[in-house]
Amino acid sequence: MKKLFLLCAALSLALPAAAQREYGLQFSNLVNDELTLESAIRLGLENNSDFLAAQQEIIIAQQKVKEAKFRFLPQLSLQGTATWYDMDYPMVLPESVANRFIPSNDLLSDDAKHQFFGAGVTATQYLYAGGRLRSTLKMAQANLKQAQSKYESVKNAVVLDIKKSFFRLLCAQHNQELAAQVQRKAAQYYRSMSAGAWERVKAQYLFSRLNSQKNEADNEWQKARLAMLVSLNKELNSQISVKGEFKPVEVKQDLPHLNLWSMEFRPELKTAIYALELDNLAIDLALSRRYPDLILTGSYERLGFNDLEDENKQVSLAVRLPLPYNISSQTLQRKAEQKQSNLRRAAIEDKIRIQVAENYANLIFWQSEVVTRRQAWQEVQRLLEQAEKTSRPGTGALEALDAYYQTGKNYYESVRQNLSSKAGLEWAIGQDL
Repeated sequence: MKKLFLLCAALSLALPAAAQREYGLQFSNLVNDELTLESAIRLGLENNSDFLAAQQEIIIAQQKVKEAKFRFLPQLSLQGTATWYDMDYPMVLPESVANRFIPSNDLLSDDAKHQFFGAGVTATQYLYAGGRLRSTLKMAQANLKQAQSKYESVKNAVVLDIKKSFFRLLCAQHNQELAAQVQRKAAQYYRSMSAGAWERVKAQYLFSRLNSQKNEADNEWQKARLAMLVSLNKELNSQISVKGEFKPVEVKQDLPHLNLWSMEFRPELKTAIYALELDNLAIDLALSRRYPDLILTGSYERLGFNDLEDENKQVSLAVRLPLPYNISSQTLQRKAEQKQSNLRRAAIEDKIRIQVAENYANLIFWQSEVVTRRQAWQEVQRLLEQAEKTSRPGTGALEALDAYYQTGKNYYESVRQNLSSKAGLEWAIGQDL
């Protein structure tokens, strides 16, 4: 019976913990002490204020598209009025109460004085507006596309920052492990070596230097962890670590293909194209003010002085031709803005090509450099293992251990630069490779 009770108690504690862990993995905000690159990107996007603000801009633009579509429908209004008055001369009520005509007291019977009631419905439909309604809808749709492109731009920038911080922390973790391994070996060599007084001085210097390198590795890990927390927008006292493959990658695409992809996928260029489309629509909207409006209006109302026994019906067709003074100035202004958008788009194209070329050259360099440094470190590892088996440690062993650490550290740094340059190239072309 006692064993059954203990088993039930253990299950009652384990099940909530398991549920919490699953919830944390799903929503990436509870379990983040060991992050993969994918979970780090998801967590960073969930916490980034610029990214969340860009999402809200899309929602706002979507609602503006709906509002523009509603303008094609009849505009309906319901109105009820109750008026108490005392006057000696006829008057028309203000527009806010439907411009109703009220005769003077002399024209009414005594029991009808001082009060007037009315209720009605009015419908107004634009039959023709010179293309203004359609241009307004197109502008709202183009603004939505522009908001979506800005959203992608913010997302790509956030992802790039998270990737670089992730690779930096991953490199710092490997370098910290290497420094700890070297420190243990250095202590082992230092205790077992037999050297004279002068050699002991040099050995002490080398041993303290290797210890300092371990402290520097720990400090770099702390700074990389802080940078990662900033990228994730998490509390600075959070405890996190990252896990993932830390090995070099290779990109086989050539520069012309990457430039073509960047012109197709880079959201900043799409944003400039949509801005140009907005300027074209603004020109059409300014020119459409030269055309008349054709408006159909109908209303039905019941009114009276004591009750609503009287009835009014009307259907009106109106033609309204605006005569603004600033048509030509607005057209010239929109055309100048269109030329500005063309110039900005061309400048963005040039900037994107430069960014692709720079990141591609950087990646090509680190793709070859990481191979050279890996071969050098593997050779140093082989020679160190061979020396440990064949000779007794001395000051030369500590110097060799220092060379081993520097070679390994350089290799890890080349892997980090290789991965970061690939992330930079992906950002430059606007999609993952």
